[in-house]
Amino acid sequence: MKWLLALALCAFTTPALAQNTLKIAITGPFSGGSAPMGTSMRDGAKLAIAEINAAGGVQVGAKKLKIEAIERDDEAKNERGALIGQELAAMSDLSGVIGSVNTGVVLAGDKHLQAKGITRIITPAAGSASMTQWAKSDGPKDLFVFRFAAHDGIQAAMVVEEAIARKLTKVAIFADATNYGASGRDDLVDQIKKQGGKLQVVATEKWAIGDKDMSAQLLKAKALGAQAILIWGIGPELAAIANGMAKLGYKAPLIGGWPLSMSNFIDNAKANSDGAIMPQTFIEEPITARSKSFIDAYHKAYNTTRIPSPVSAAQGYDAVLLFAAAVKQAGSTDSKAIRDALEDLKEPVEGVIATWKKPYAKWNPADVTTHEAFRREQVVMGLVKGGRVVFANDTDRQRLAKRDAK
Repeated sequence: MKWLLALALCAFTTPALAQNTLKIAITGPFSGGSAPMGTSMRDGAKLAIAEINAAGGVQVGAKKLKIEAIERDDEAKNERGALIGQELAAMSDLSGVIGSVNTGVVLAGDKHLQAKGITRIITPAAGSASMTQWAKSDGPKDLFVFRFAAHDGIQAAMVVEEAIARKLTKVAIFADATNYGASGRDDLVDQIKKQGGKLQVVATEKWAIGDKDMSAQLLKAKALGAQAILIWGIGPELAAIANGMAKLGYKAPLIGGWPLSMSNFIDNAKANSDGAIMPQTFIEEPITARSKSFIDAYHKAYNTTRIPSPVSAAQGYDAVLLFAAAVKQAGSTDSKAIRDALEDLKEPVEGVIATWKKPYAKWNPADVTTHEAFRREQVVMGLVKGGRVVFANDTDRQRLAKRDAK
């Protein structure tokens, strides 16, 4: 009889327990070449969750709910992304999903979340196709997918502007053979056209994930007089290119997407990474009280003196804050209500990157930026120097340092 009583008690208590948590999933590559991004994002998100839970949780109506997070490692594999998307879409008590890095993983998995109406905030990356896939005549009128990253249009424009500002005339475009690389390559070509064709692309080269020798591509770019390499890729292959350039005596700057700031580029390229320049949404310098608090908390929690991918960590942190604010405004754990709140956040959200004021708007398939949080003013250029990423321009440091004084 005792076991019957215990079973009966479980039947009554389990639903109550479920109602006292806000369940979200954190997904990303926690292993493999993209791991510095995935793990940093996850750990930044977990910092925000820990802080929210320590304060009692998220206010939902008359009570506060603790956040319960589940983690899924997609290994940067498209097929894993599809399986995880299906698994999460089948969870009836899941309020939302935060994370993912690789474009192909997002393309494979997000369709399942969209079909089930589960709100997803993509961070810290995924290429343009992760959002533009929905912007078509037969696309959804109501979209549950948001992105919290500097989209490729912003980054590509800044990369091209940097090359022009250096008075370069000939460049090579290098991109990896993933969806992300192809998307970035196309954005670079588009931006070169938009900015008056001041740059001549003398070579367009690609590499496969796992390639360790890019000598052929580099020799071609060098022979054709490329004064810089505009580069788009993820993973340690970026270091193989920097090391290959040093071996060939090819002295040209690497100007590219934000993954040039990752630890597996800097650590594997060592001194050869110095001078690489890329757009950044967060730089690991304690220039404000808010950034210092975040950096110190991350270092202490994860026993490190350098965040593997500061951009990813900060975006994971702020993405959780935005999601929690939407839950509070909605007064519900229902994913559709949270989606509606994200599209019209009433109160500013004080993040580590910025104070977010209405970062999203009602989905408009003719304007994907309605579900893109970042604008140009929230992105700066970073420079690899002495094994760390620093501000490339002191004016950006000074501008962002004034934030606490406002």
